[in-house]
Amino acid sequence: MIFTPKTYTVESVTSGHPDKVCDQISDAILDECLKQDPLARAGIETFGNHGMLVIGGEVTTKANFDAEKIAKEVYKKIGYEQDLKIITGIVKQSPDIAQGVDTGGAGDQGIMYGYATNETEKFMPEAVVKVHKLAKGLEDLRNQGILKWLKPDGKTQITVENGKIKTILVSCQHDENVSQEEIKKELIEKLIKPAMGDISGIEILVNPTGRFVQGGFEADAGLTGRKIMVDTYGGLITHGGGCFSGKDPSKVDRSAAYMCRFAAKNLVAAGLAEKCLVSVAYAIGKAEPLMVEAINEKGESLVDIVKKNFDFTPKAIIERLNLRQPIYSQTSAYGHFGKDNLPWEKIVTLTQ
Repeated sequence: MIFTPKTYTVESVTSGHPDKVCDQISDAILDECLKQDPLARAGIETFGNHGMLVIGGEVTTKANFDAEKIAKEVYKKIGYEQDLKIITGIVKQSPDIAQGVDTGGAGDQGIMYGYATNETEKFMPEAVVKVHKLAKGLEDLRNQGILKWLKPDGKTQITVENGKIKTILVSCQHDENVSQEEIKKELIEKLIKPAMGDISGIEILVNPTGRFVQGGFEADAGLTGRKIMVDTYGGLITHGGGCFSGKDPSKVDRSAAYMCRFAAKNLVAAGLAEKCLVSVAYAIGKAEPLMVEAINEKGESLVDIVKKNFDFTPKAIIERLNLRQPIYSQTSAYGHFGKDNLPWEKIVTLTQ
């Protein structure tokens, strides 16, 4: 049964968070490969740490790309000005993996999950939608020059108790010359109230340490795929463990998770569930999944309808969702789900 605890917390981070910087670099490289070569395979991992960036992984592609140049462009676009020492070590995909993928098999073993709920028009949990809105709002206030003391790094968090928001937490990187009192006042008026509405009775925490001047790779390390709960359903739903960013659609960690979301959302949209969890599992090199399951909020199986309407073989997923497009950079911050222009968010008519 799909279970939501009485008290839970969800979080989001800005595009300038170190882990998200790495996700965006990995997906920008992937998109460049797919732009030139739709059949490209890539597994790009990025690690950043105190002025240094390491880009590694495997690709099989006809595309010509400059990983260092792409990384610098992404870093600057996010809003960072510091120089980075960049080390690249991208090699060709292992032939042992390729021989299974070449025949249409899954690029790895693993378990993937997709979820949808009728709580919001985006078919996402309300707290998850709002916590992303807060984080994206920080970026917008900075990019629009409304709060000139804002810097790229930041986090947001919402705690819910018995269906009501109990606590809102915003941590934002800022100029050294601004007081915490001004930061809290401005964020309440320009970010929190517009995003959340009535905040009476809600505890508001802003920069709990009292200072957040150093951010990004100056303050912390970052790594591709280390924000998988921010990327998905806020920790409210089981996660199989595999990350998304930097992986082409032959990697079922990514494509099958998108297909599970596609199926779950359409079951809810069709009125067949108020909440729906879809799960699938694969063996590396095998096309047919080892398992497909779907349950509603009562724990009832919807798997027969899922199997009638959705083909979970990797090739079928790629074709149905048209995943060989350079569309992945837009997923690498503020979640992979609930964004209307993505193919796995499309609502279709189901055969029952």
